[in-house]
Amino acid sequence: MISLPIEGMTCASCVGTVERALRAVPGVDEVSVNIATEKASISAHAPIDRDVLVKAVEDVGYSVGAAPAAAIELAVEGMTCASCVGNVERALKAIPGVNEATVNLATERATIKGSADAATLIAAIEGVGYEAKLIGADRMDEDAVRAEKKDAERRELSRDFIIAAALTLPVFVIEMGSHLIPAMHGFIRVTIGVQWSWYLQFALTSIVLFGPGMRFFEKGLPAMWRLRPDMNSLVAIGSLAAYLYSLVATFAPSLLPPATINVYYEAAAVIITLILLGRLLEARAKGQTSEAIKRLAGLQVRSARVRRDDKVVELPVGSVLAGDIVEVRPGERVPVDGEVVEGTSYVDESMITGEPIPVAKAVGSTVVGGTVNQKGAFSFRATAVGGDTVLSQIIRMVEEAQASKMPIQAIVDKVTMWFVPAVILVAVLTFAIWYVFGPSPQLTYALINAVAVLVIACPCAMGLATPTSIMVGTGRGAELGVLFRRGEALQLLRDANVVALDKTGTLTEGRPRLTDLELAEGFDRAQVLGLIAAVEAKSEHPIARAIVDAATAEGIALPAVSDFQSVTGFGVTAGVEGKRIEVGADRYMAELGLNVTGFTATAERLGDEGKSPLYAAIDGRLAAIVAVADPIKDTTPAAIKALHGLGLKVAMITGDNARTARAVAARLGIDEVVAEVLPDGKVDAVRRLKGQYGKLAFVGDGINDAPPLAEADVGLAIGTGTDVAIEAADVVLMSGNLLGVPNAIALSKATIGNIRQNLFWAFAYNTALIPVAAGALYPAFDILLSPVLAAGAMAMSSVFVLGNALSLRGFKATY
Repeated sequence: MISLPIEGMTCASCVGTVERALRAVPGVDEVSVNIATEKASISAHAPIDRDVLVKAVEDVGYSVGAAPAAAIELAVEGMTCASCVGNVERALKAIPGVNEATVNLATERATIKGSADAATLIAAIEGVGYEAKLIGADRMDEDAVRAEKKDAERRELSRDFIIAAALTLPVFVIEMGSHLIPAMHGFIRVTIGVQWSWYLQFALTSIVLFGPGMRFFEKGLPAMWRLRPDMNSLVAIGSLAAYLYSLVATFAPSLLPPATINVYYEAAAVIITLILLGRLLEARAKGQTSEAIKRLAGLQVRSARVRRDDKVVELPVGSVLAGDIVEVRPGERVPVDGEVVEGTSYVDESMITGEPIPVAKAVGSTVVGGTVNQKGAFSFRATAVGGDTVLSQIIRMVEEAQASKMPIQAIVDKVTMWFVPAVILVAVLTFAIWYVFGPSPQLTYALINAVAVLVIACPCAMGLATPTSIMVGTGRGAELGVLFRRGEALQLLRDANVVALDKTGTLTEGRPRLTDLELAEGFDRAQVLGLIAAVEAKSEHPIARAIVDAATAEGIALPAVSDFQSVTGFGVTAGVEGKRIEVGADRYMAELGLNVTGFTATAERLGDEGKSPLYAAIDGRLAAIVAVADPIKDTTPAAIKALHGLGLKVAMITGDNARTARAVAARLGIDEVVAEVLPDGKVDAVRRLKGQYGKLAFVGDGINDAPPLAEADVGLAIGTGTDVAIEAADVVLMSGNLLGVPNAIALSKATIGNIRQNLFWAFAYNTALIPVAAGALYPAFDILLSPVLAAGAMAMSSVFVLGNALSLRGFKATY
């Protein structure tokens, strides 16, 4: 199936013209053109060049929009620091056809948009020294394989660290003990001798470097040859410099000035051992950052009992088809999404909504895959399976948010691009300055300080500072029923100054009920209600449903309707039993030329009570005023109070008449009301509020609010547990609880605060300690930083950043 975005269509004739033009292209079987979506879907029995189809459309006077950029996701192995991320991104962006490439160190994934194929992308990544693999549709199995591989890597790191530590300890004791304890130096001299102690250190250090430490040389040295140095390069150069200098001192001392003949095997061995320890702790911490995804994936059921051919058979969940009848026993998880057809029960939906109270289920109720059935048993018809289930969409949303980059990350990217080359340059200058101007023995001082500069620099901490916090923050949000569809929304939501709220379905239950029906003189209640309800039965609006329910409750039969029309933002009209019926707001009556002043007092009373008045006209005569009330949600007052507590202004945007809207706002303490707004006017209202207050977050109840959700700086959609595919929103609140809004804002503030702490640590660490390692404190305080201490500090910096990010797992919903 080929999809083309068609531009310039205005009517049904345009649709027919485009369809005929496309059907005339050789190889085309079927064509379907939709004027609402402005897309053409073409199926063909043979490959057709897209340009041929585009030309066919253009020849009949229309144009085709640009092909949407395809997104390819790759798992990238071997990245260890921010410089690695930069290397991979630059390699990908250099490929013709790549429009955008984003690489995430924490998730170890690359997302590429454009026309380049996966094989070319993988080759480019391998060309700069890393490994890549295409992430396919079957993510559950792929994630399991990847998790097992990560476990194996952690086990290998643990083993290598133990080996390195065991071999490094005697080297450290022999060399450092001789410096610190005179008696030990004398003991070594009279037993094995200094030269043989150097031979022993050489043997042990060689095993450490070219055994457990070989990973640094295999990655770091080729990166140097490619002029793309990374953290591995710094470790490799630093440890190798200390090792080679010691090698010369041990086996060819005549090549060195007499005063500089000494060995630094312990520095080389300890550098490798401490960096391995840091890598091990980092790997364990990184594994914990993705716990939310693992828990969500763990909710996916592996098998289901399905009715097939009058029998109940147990099938892999991947074999369940839409329309299958699935049985669920007490205590089991629901395998896929569906609608209950038999039985009753209560289902724990906290994994979707964050709400702990089980929800009653009966025939007609919807159920969501991954939720937990309580004591009852029921059967349901599968309506969404595989990647279409709510749980699959949640996992996909969280993964996309975790893989995205915040605006704040742009600063980090610019710094890390030049960080490692700059560190190497500083190390070279350090060596040169100490060699030329330093005290005797100059060569020794020059070497030690240059090595310290190389191993103390930590691009790892910079690279992990932002993505790990995003991973933990978005994962914690998913557990609380707050889905960030874009990582960027985490940063933007924190900066919001005003929260604008839709009324129906957001502040209110979205289930209005008829409260008042007052008739004009000469009209009968049952007849008027029946005529109004007959027309409203054709409408999907919640207010219409309330009127129909009221007529049904009174036992009024609804007559047949003809020529139904919905006038957007005004009302509805139709023919019923030979009469013309119009129902809508006062502005609709005014447009029809009807005077509603006879109901002014009633309308004012109803508005003051927070009810929405509507008018009905029969054959051009005003017949009645109807009042519908939509109950305020129990959590709404607390949510408004919480938003005020966060220092935010609260506005309400609604199509209700101004009097009703002001009454609701006064009851809830809302700061500003924008009432009597037509659907297309909500966008203008959002723009005006943004101009007045600054950054704005808009909260709506889904697809009807798509334009203002998209126009706002951050759009938050109130979900219902199954309506998660709200493409216009940046954040989806899975429950109907409005308290999710202040919780989302609080989580945003906590996550951005965590990122700022991480970035401060990463940048402050390098800014402060690189000069110290270079010997900046020596002239005034006679202080030098040992390469051993530098390696320890470098290893711990990444662990600190990861540990700080993991603290977000303890974030609790405060409202």
